[in-house]
Amino acid sequence: MLFLFAAGAVITGRWYPAFVALATLVLTVTPLFLSRWIRVEIPPSFIAAAVIFTGSALILGEVFDFYDRFWWWDIGMHGVGALGVGMLGFVLIFMMFQGDKYAAPPYAVALFAFCFAMAVGVLWEVFEFTMDSLLGTNMQKSGLLDTMGDLIVDGVGALIGAGSGWFYLKSRELGGLTGVIDEFVRRNPHLFKGRRK
Repeated sequence: MLFLFAAGAVITGRWYPAFVALATLVLTVTPLFLSRWIRVEIPPSFIAAAVIFTGSALILGEVFDFYDRFWWWDIGMHGVGALGVGMLGFVLIFMMFQGDKYAAPPYAVALFAFCFAMAVGVLWEVFEFTMDSLLGTNMQKSGLLDTMGDLIVDGVGALIGAGSGWFYLKSRELGGLTGVIDEFVRRNPHLFKGRRK
């Protein structure tokens, strides 16, 4: 579906959606190959969230012009994306400590997860600026206001994502986001050998 969308975008001269679709296709397929290579089992909830987010950003946002039709769509996509990247950052950092929640203070792991998500958000804004400058797209909409608004929303999403990791480490599993983290940890015990409850 992403390949067909990219092909249609190229035919109609819509370069940004074509690039995003192809990049999304590569990023979607890469974890499946990497998961076999590094022996990581990606939980169905992670895959479902990625598919819903991608469909919302590309199909609804680009094809059906939700970004232009609804002022809040871009805000929602940035917030949800930052939340997901914050949780991903937490999982990656938690893996580095082999799941030993006593190896680093929970606030430090959450802080690094927050910083990771913010760094990804900043890189995205640099990408938007580059596309607008080189290809004449209008990804930044109102320029500085759009960029700063996106980064503020990224900060809120990153805080929620990293905060869910903090709650997980403090053994305050509340279901929801902490349950998603716990599902990943349970499905990949070999990555978290130092895990102690």
